[in-house]
Amino acid sequence: MSTAPSVLVTRPEPGGAETAARVAALGWEPVLAPALVLRPRAFVMPPAHALLLTSRAAARALPAPVPGLPILAVGDATAAEARANGWPLTEAAAGTAEDLARLAAERLDPAAGPLLLAVGQGYSLDLAGDLRRRGFRVIRRIAYAAAPAASLPEAAVRAVAAGRVGAVLFHSPRSALCAMTLLRAAGLAPAASRMEVLAISRRVAEAAAAALAPLAWRAIRVADRPEEDALLRLLGRRDAPARAGGPTPSGES
Repeated sequence: MSTAPSVLVTRPEPGGAETAARVAALGWEPVLAPALVLRPRAFVMPPAHALLLTSRAAARALPAPVPGLPILAVGDATAAEARANGWPLTEAAAGTAEDLARLAAERLDPAAGPLLLAVGQGYSLDLAGDLRRRGFRVIRRIAYAAAPAASLPEAAVRAVAAGRVGAVLFHSPRSALCAMTLLRAAGLAPAASRMEVLAISRRVAEAAAAALAPLAWRAIRVADRPEEDALLRLLGRRDAPARAGGPTPSGES
C-alpha cells in the first residue's frame, strides 16, 4: 500500500477538475489545490488575418466564432477546445510558444493582415515579440486574467501536513510560483522535500526549483512533451510495476 497516494493538482479551474479526474483514473488520490483563479474578460474581435491561441483558457474565453477566420493553437488540447467552441478552422502547433511562432511563419503571410493574439493578462509578450520580429503585425487582446489563489483548500492543507502527498503537478511557471507561496503561507514549505514535482516543461521545472530555494523538492521530473498526456505518463498508474527512473508505488524514484 502506498504511503503517499495523493497527488496535488495545482491547475486552475475549470481544467483542474479535468486533470483530477484523469489522476483518479490512474489510481491516485487527486487533491485539488488551484494556485491561480482564472476570470474571463470580454473583448471585441478586431479584423485580423488569423487568430493565435496559447492556452485552453483563452480558447474558452473567445466570443462567437468569426466565419472563415483561421486559428493557430499552441497545441492539440487548445486546438480541441477551440473546435469544441465552434471554431473549425483550427491547426495545432507542437506545444510551445516557439512552435506556434514557427507555424505562423510557415502558414501565414505577414502582408495579408494583422494577427490577433488572444491571451491571459500579462502572458505571451515574448510570443508577440517573436511574431513581430518575423514581420507580422500583432494585436493582443486580453481574454482572461489569472490571479493568485488566496489560500490552499483545507483538504490540501490536511493532506500535505499528514504526509499523504507524494507528487505535485505543475502546468505553468506561474502556477509553480504561486503554489509555493501558498505552501509557505500555510507553514508547509518543509513538506515539499517529501514531494516529487512533475513538470509539463523544463521552464516549469526551473520555476518550481527556484520557488522552493533554498529548500529542495524530493525530485523533479519533466514531461517529454509540453502537454498533459505526457505529464500524466510521468505519473503512471499507481498499480503499475515500478520502472527504472520512474515512480514506484510509494512515490519514490
